[in-house]
Amino acid sequence: MTETKNTNGARIAPTADVDAHAHVGDGTRVWHLAQVREGARIGRDCILGRGAYVGPGVIVGDNCKLQNYALVYEPAVLEDGVFVGPAVVFTNDEFPRAINPDGSLKSADDWHAVGVTVRTGASIGARSVCIAPVTIGRWALVAAGSVVTKDVPDHAVVAGVPARRIGWVGEAGVPLRRAEDGTLRCPLTGAAYREVGDELISVVEVAS
Repeated sequence: MTETKNTNGARIAPTADVDAHAHVGDGTRVWHLAQVREGARIGRDCILGRGAYVGPGVIVGDNCKLQNYALVYEPAVLEDGVFVGPAVVFTNDEFPRAINPDGSLKSADDWHAVGVTVRTGASIGARSVCIAPVTIGRWALVAAGSVVTKDVPDHAVVAGVPARRIGWVGEAGVPLRRAEDGTLRCPLTGAAYREVGDELISVVEVAS
């Protein structure tokens, strides 16, 4: 892209629309036709792809990636290292209507926005829809095309409509495999975990 630099050292395409009252962190890249609304705060070293939308007051942590045409509506909060795939939608209205019962057009005063929270390291696959209010746990993975209607535990892999847990994933993003000792292990890093109810707990191994 043809780039311009703001005072924070962010690289913003001339065709992007970044409100003067938004904050974009050092090293962040905002690509063609992306829009960042007033009061939004984007952290350091993020990537906002073509046509991505970040609503007013949305908070995005450091090292996040919002792929092409991701729609992140307020009051969403994304912690550090979050991946949001192409055409993902975060909703913000539990009971959407264009008009009130009397037929008048709804205004900002006629509804209460609710947000999606995504914890550190989680990934949301392409064309998924997260129905607010929900929280996506740390290092969780939402499979492409899923519709998330309830909270997702840390490290969970969820898929489907509505999304259901189908497994567990490690910090490297690879599904965990069950070992002979009953633990779940990452095939890349060797990190070990144990299921405790509906949660995954990291196992600290002591060297012999």
